[in-house]
Amino acid sequence: MRRSELPNRELISQRQSTAARERLTPGGLELFALLARLLRRPRRGDRRLPLLWLVRSDTADLMVPLRRFLGQGPRRRVPHAVLDADAPPGAGDVPALLRELHRQLSLEAFGAARLRFRHYPLADWLMQQSFTFGVDADDSRAALVRRLRDRRGPRAPEALPSGGDAVSIVSQVLLWLVRRAVPGVVFRAAVSGRVPVLGRHYNWFMRQQYLAPRQSVTFLGFAERLTAGWRDGEQPDQVNKLLHAFLEDLRQAYRRRPWRPSDWRRTAYPALLIDHVAPGNVGGELVRLIGDIRTETGRNDPLLIVAYGGQPPPDLPEPHPLTEADEAYDEWAEALPEMRRLRRPATWLVALRPDETDTGPPSRGGVRPFSAPDPPWWSRRFLPAALCLVLVAALGLWVDSRWGPGCHPSLTGQVSVEVAPSGECVGYSDTAAQVFNNDPGQDRLRTVQRRIFAQNRAAEEVWQRSDRRRPFLTLVYLGTLTGNLTRADEESYVSEREELEGMATAQYALLKESAGADGAALLRIVVANAGRQMVYADRAVAMLAGLARDDPTVLGVVGLVESRTSTARALRELNQAGLPALAPTLSADRMDANSRLYLQISAPNTDQVRLVDAYATQVLKVNDAHVYYTTLEGSSLTEDLYVGTLVDGLRQRFGPRITRLDEWHTGQRLTDECGYTGLLFYAGRWSEFDGFLRALRECGGNPPRHLVADDSANRYMANPGLRAAAPGNLPVTYVSKAALATCAALRAAQDRRDDARASFLSWIQADDLLDPPRCRPDSQHQVGERVSLAYDAAMMLIRAVESLAARLRHGDPRQRWEPNAVNPVAVHAEVLRQNAGQGYPGVAGLIRFTPDSGEPVDKRLALMRVEQVPDVARAPVEVFRCGVADVPGQAVCGPA
Repeated sequence: MRRSELPNRELISQRQSTAARERLTPGGLELFALLARLLRRPRRGDRRLPLLWLVRSDTADLMVPLRRFLGQGPRRRVPHAVLDADAPPGAGDVPALLRELHRQLSLEAFGAARLRFRHYPLADWLMQQSFTFGVDADDSRAALVRRLRDRRGPRAPEALPSGGDAVSIVSQVLLWLVRRAVPGVVFRAAVSGRVPVLGRHYNWFMRQQYLAPRQSVTFLGFAERLTAGWRDGEQPDQVNKLLHAFLEDLRQAYRRRPWRPSDWRRTAYPALLIDHVAPGNVGGELVRLIGDIRTETGRNDPLLIVAYGGQPPPDLPEPHPLTEADEAYDEWAEALPEMRRLRRPATWLVALRPDETDTGPPSRGGVRPFSAPDPPWWSRRFLPAALCLVLVAALGLWVDSRWGPGCHPSLTGQVSVEVAPSGECVGYSDTAAQVFNNDPGQDRLRTVQRRIFAQNRAAEEVWQRSDRRRPFLTLVYLGTLTGNLTRADEESYVSEREELEGMATAQYALLKESAGADGAALLRIVVANAGRQMVYADRAVAMLAGLARDDPTVLGVVGLVESRTSTARALRELNQAGLPALAPTLSADRMDANSRLYLQISAPNTDQVRLVDAYATQVLKVNDAHVYYTTLEGSSLTEDLYVGTLVDGLRQRFGPRITRLDEWHTGQRLTDECGYTGLLFYAGRWSEFDGFLRALRECGGNPPRHLVADDSANRYMANPGLRAAAPGNLPVTYVSKAALATCAALRAAQDRRDDARASFLSWIQADDLLDPPRCRPDSQHQVGERVSLAYDAAMMLIRAVESLAARLRHGDPRQRWEPNAVNPVAVHAEVLRQNAGQGYPGVAGLIRFTPDSGEPVDKRLALMRVEQVPDVARAPVEVFRCGVADVPGQAVCGPA
């Protein structure tokens, strides 16, 4: 019958019965307030918990509200167990009662992680083991060992490997070792007690104080004494007190470790509620044992025990009324230290009884169930996941700010890179794992880097095969490999690509040396990027300084590309790091003032101005000049040292003959220059030269008569895609720093048996070096002038190292090369020493330095003329020159 169909009288009876159960004996509210106080775990430290003995009342039963108080918390229930001493489980002894307690507290039903027990289950398992009476001691020990080892699961079969081929037998032996031999060895080490890390729970039994464990020498002997039959000779009270293992497991479960937030989620102590307790039954025995263990070990445990039954033991003081529960606990807590010191009986007991003298009505209202307090916010379950997400996000942001696609460290080779604020990849690399610049249209730049990195591996292999006798050095190419604005069909890194090709050619030439040439050096090249306009040169140089400290083969830096204030800072930092810097194309005046270890391969702007002035007066026969200059966006004449010193030199050299000196901007019209008969000189950067020529297209059939550009324009000339849009009726003459190393000049040198230039020509024509090969008779691919300049810079350093190596091992030519035998400063000094006489015979012309300057003296400069700029098939023609070619002498200027 459904509830709604019950007679009214029965419904009234049920409501009255429920109300009667809700009514508490006087002092009940005080009791539950005390329980809530004791169960609530402090945020710091732990309190000592009493054994509460509640005397049963004939007028009211506290068992039902106690169970409701502990077991019906609305949020997080208190870990608790309920036992009945009148109907104990199993055999009705203390071990059986403990088994049931262990079962109930092991449930994952209390809003926190399950309480895990490691010591008690082992002790209980040992007490349940038995062996046949009269069995030999050695046999029982062996049987115990097998059972202990197999306690966590059945063992694998005993079958030994047999049959099959050799591979099968070996695999079976390995499998047998993994499944049988290794676990056995680990188990023996764990129970031996000799290995600190293994078998900590076994070692604990040998350290605790009951059953005199040290008399057994080893854990196996102690365990044998706990088994059925063998423990008959032990004191029963000592055996029962091994429930200390249960309390130890609770202590470990309630440890608070700073590195484990989950430990702090246990905010309520576990509780044990025992009904029908009496001094003589199993419940009373359990309470007595726990009290004795606490007193004897001196260790606290987090278990709150509430014993509900008859009168307490006779040696306990008179129980306090329930209405004085708080005062009774405070009185006990204050007397506890003294009672523990004197080891008085029932030290831990606090007895409470209903107040029979209270004639007032019982407390009304239901018991409000106790909920475990919420854990600290930083120990919530979501926090580890949130922290992981935050750490992963922070790591991702850091990695994203430091590295990115196409810019990441490598486990192979020497790579150190980071992403600059502009998004450029700055740093250095000597392996194909990191190739700089992923922009479309820059395939040739990437190809030459990969070629260098492949030759790095080849040089290392040759050095190892030579038993490390050949000198081995590392040069760093430092340039602007990223950041330029570019079209898909435009090559914006001509200078950098050509300089890398020149260094690759020097590296290739050394690899072609005879295997028996112990004095010929081998070259490894590290490619470094300082970002657009060398803005991040300071970061790159800092990385290179660290590389030089770690790698003694690093002896110099080649490149630097553009003369800017950022480049000057880089030179100062390289000087501080003790690294020589050789610049193939830098030409701003007095760049050597930034470093005493700086050497410049190209003539300074002072010589370039003299060349243009001589050409204007001797060939063009003009007196006045219009000069236009440009600097890149975000730059100025102060920052751009190349343009700034060039313009200053023109002002000083031409003086009043310059009738117009303007800065030209993209989009500015140049119709005033149409038909101009004087010298129209472009003194800007190559990147704006295309726009400058486009602006002159408005002149149509009346272009300016004499357009001359500085040496930066040769980067424009190396871009066929840009040249296609230039006016076809406007000849351009531009400054060249390597007219002696054009294809035509190299072929002529080959005919007159110039060995240095002939060798260079053969290298750049090889199939396995430059892509495509240069200067072949059947090809229109010309060699860029920076190829020879970078080649000269690298070879000049290499020859200096070879010279030093020859002097160092003069007595033993077969001696191994020691990279620490020379240092970068000594190499720079050797370069100057070799140049003190006739100079260094470079492919692009003779290189000579004065002792107090890093600028070359009388270095060859030339003017190249292109009649039709869009015609990329026709090579430029040299029309004028200044400086010396191969033999020191008077520097003169004149037509080619």
